[in-house]
Amino acid sequence: MAVVEQRALDVVRGKVESGERLDFEDGLAILEADVLELGELADSARRIRGGTDEVYFVQNLYVNQTNVCRVKCKFCAFAATSKQPQAYTITADELVADVLAQRAATGFTEIHMVNGENPHVDFGFYRDTIAALHDALPDVHLKCYTASEIHHMTTLSGLTHEDVLRELKDAGLGSLPGGGAEVFADRVRRLVAPGKESPEIWFHVHDTAHSLGIPTHCTMLYGHVETYEERVDHILRLRAQQDRTGGFLAFIPLAFHPENTVFERRGWRHTTGTDDLKMLAFSRLMLDNVPNIKAYWIMMGMPLAAVALHFGANDVQGTVVREEIFHAAGARTETEQKIDELVRFVRDAGRIPVQRDTLYNELHRW
Repeated sequence: MAVVEQRALDVVRGKVESGERLDFEDGLAILEADVLELGELADSARRIRGGTDEVYFVQNLYVNQTNVCRVKCKFCAFAATSKQPQAYTITADELVADVLAQRAATGFTEIHMVNGENPHVDFGFYRDTIAALHDALPDVHLKCYTASEIHHMTTLSGLTHEDVLRELKDAGLGSLPGGGAEVFADRVRRLVAPGKESPEIWFHVHDTAHSLGIPTHCTMLYGHVETYEERVDHILRLRAQQDRTGGFLAFIPLAFHPENTVFERRGWRHTTGTDDLKMLAFSRLMLDNVPNIKAYWIMMGMPLAAVALHFGANDVQGTVVREEIFHAAGARTETEQKIDELVRFVRDAGRIPVQRDTLYNELHRW
């Protein structure tokens, strides 16, 4: 490591050990540092801030009710127009029948649902789906709809973000996933998602959800056209929001998968394991107010996710039955992990496996 880079990282270490908050320049120093030293530093920061050897996972089911989408994000291989042969939209009754059949097989405690922004349905389609799922599975937490989808519902209905979220909460919505954040920098969004809602809208939805007592998650999609400076800016904006409301349960860094997108044709490739580990360490170090950092195994595979537990991560997401979005973009990991496999990987990493619910209440430990 260059002398200047080492000095910058020594400053970061001193701040971490003294409990001082890291700033923009510290973030750049982290991203330019040696990955192995970062792992040790991030794990140290996790412990200094109260972290233990516990590693969490949830038993969850991923579902997608429609892939029809009005937005043409260049990084997305999941969305379709209504005229394409792969397009689908299923009814609430069909979805409930599907998840009830799956429940008999897996006993999940969480449904994670995101969709395309379908312009051919109305707000009732979403509200009635949540109500039907809640009626059929009252003990299952419904983590559904990104901020972009919530905003789309306001366009369909003429309601405000608060109105939409109140109605969904009354119907049974438990929390929001963190998708749709991508990278907040305007330059990046113009290049990869020119039709996507602005960062201000993403934040307003999450801020409103927090004010209504609806917890949410936050993400960053990295590894495409963004710079290190734009990564740091993104994280600092999330940290500022968490300072204001404290409503983020966890942060999930998501590596960009280029297959079946325009980026694959332009020569983009998957991120390296080194970059994935560095992003997890960076996230842990900079997000001092978000307690949980997830190593999303569906994106990186369980062996690397286990390594990530020594780079600041304390959560490996869950069983993730039937994930479609990352696999549409070329993910070659399994589409489901059995609980005993998750437990084995966590134990082999020297940590204590803890099955949780969505809100991080402990259900079982090994």
